[in-house]
Amino acid sequence: MSKKRALITGITGQDGSYLAEFLLAQGYDVIGMVRRTSTVTFDRIQHIQDDLELVQGDLLDQSSMIELLREYKVSEVYNLAAQSFVPTSWKQPVLTGEFTALGVTRILEAIRNVNPEIRFYQASSSEMFGKVQQVPQTEKTPFWPRSPYGVAKVYGHWITVNYRESYNLFACSGILFNHESPRRGYEFVTRKISHNVAKIKLGQAKELRLGNLDSQRDWGFAGDYVRAMWMMLQQDHPDDYVVAMGETHSVREFCEIAFGHAGLNWQDYVVQDPAFMRPAEVDQLIGDPAKAKAELKWEPEVSFQALVQMMVEADVEQLKKAGA
Repeated sequence: MSKKRALITGITGQDGSYLAEFLLAQGYDVIGMVRRTSTVTFDRIQHIQDDLELVQGDLLDQSSMIELLREYKVSEVYNLAAQSFVPTSWKQPVLTGEFTALGVTRILEAIRNVNPEIRFYQASSSEMFGKVQQVPQTEKTPFWPRSPYGVAKVYGHWITVNYRESYNLFACSGILFNHESPRRGYEFVTRKISHNVAKIKLGQAKELRLGNLDSQRDWGFAGDYVRAMWMMLQQDHPDDYVVAMGETHSVREFCEIAFGHAGLNWQDYVVQDPAFMRPAEVDQLIGDPAKAKAELKWEPEVSFQALVQMMVEADVEQLKKAGA
């Protein structure tokens, strides 16, 4: 039996790296799409790079998507590429729309034209709920995005539904709530905290400046969440699923656990800075993963506390290595 082949857009990102690892372990051939830029970093996939086939393509370029699908004859496409940092979406709203919204349409069009049998996963986001209309949020909760990123993700989500219904494509959306890991970018608040805790612990920094400490999120481990992506594409029928822990924690609580794990008191080091406040803050984002648990049989394996501790330990190790 020939190996399954999957294409991952955004393979150099946090989720792309964990998904690539997971699919390789399942025996897949993994094709990773990377943009031709001078600044692409392969740090997150360095340890598996020899097992991947990295190819050039761009969500802004329809023809490159068509060429990729024609040449590599994949059976599954995971679209994880996006301009995914919310604050940047305020500064670059048009570019965010091009990648995060229209980019989805370009891939779906390519699939429809090249091989409608390809199964497609779209990375939707809890940011689509924004000004939440019910707590917790389910697959049926109305969207009310509060950032250009959230708006673009809503477009990507609905165009996926639209192609599924109009062209009978096997197209799924995973509405993923915040998922973190030691591979998270430094610009995200969770990694900013764990990295700075490590720096303070090692005497390389004296304070950590943060925005809204009361901001709450439903945080889980990215390695657990990529399993749910794959599970969606193994079902008999395509559908959309909320993937979340079903519990919420504040930035303050994240700080308490992170500093506590390093033997420090967070109140001695954290400074609130208005520069890090959002123009429009989202309300209480907390997902209800009941459908994913019942239909996909998905269960997270890493708790919130274990996730925070894992991130702090990884950053301490990394800084020690860099120092050595």
